[in-house]
Amino acid sequence: MTTRGIRRKKSTLTELKIAVIGSPSVGKSALIVRFLTKRYIGEYDHQTENRYKHESMVDNEPVLFELLDTCPKADDEYPNAAELIQWADGLLLVYSITDRKSFNYIRRAKSDLQSDTPVQLCANKVDMVHLRQVSRDEGEILAKDFECKFSEVSAADHVDQVAEVFNELCKEVLACKRKSKQSLLERMLGGSRPYSRGKSDSNLPKD
Repeated sequence: MTTRGIRRKKSTLTELKIAVIGSPSVGKSALIVRFLTKRYIGEYDHQTENRYKHESMVDNEPVLFELLDTCPKADDEYPNAAELIQWADGLLLVYSITDRKSFNYIRRAKSDLQSDTPVQLCANKVDMVHLRQVSRDEGEILAKDFECKFSEVSAADHVDQVAEVFNELCKEVLACKRKSKQSLLERMLGGSRPYSRGKSDSNLPKD
């Protein structure tokens, strides 16, 4: 394939920006890498935010994901809400079922991120159920408060379920973009009056 062909192909992709938010050590990076590569890597030592790009098909539509792996250095360090809302098309909020503080972190982070940006809540490390500190019911109640979908997954054990989390958020973002585009089109059409051709001067009655 020629370079021109590759560029033309990439230009047809819908670009979606997803920010993955959560306190340290909840498995944000592991979830992202599992989604991108289907592999599990348990240990990460990130000091700064990381961005990943990934092409995928969602509902038969080619999509270019840009995933932002936020990197708070402490449980009380929250992302810049204004910058995230301006950048992201969708927000994936992640906590660990083994860490009550990470659950409270998400509650606080979401209160700072008041916007219409599509959101999904994800509880990670369900494979460590023997260490559970946050019940499934609590996650479902929080998701209801956020008016968003909720999933419990394991980055260590689940492949399809992790992919489904990202794909479902993508579908919601795509639906939101289509709705916004349709609304804009309707406003544009509503602001212009259709041309109505009247009688010509030659057909008007004369004095």
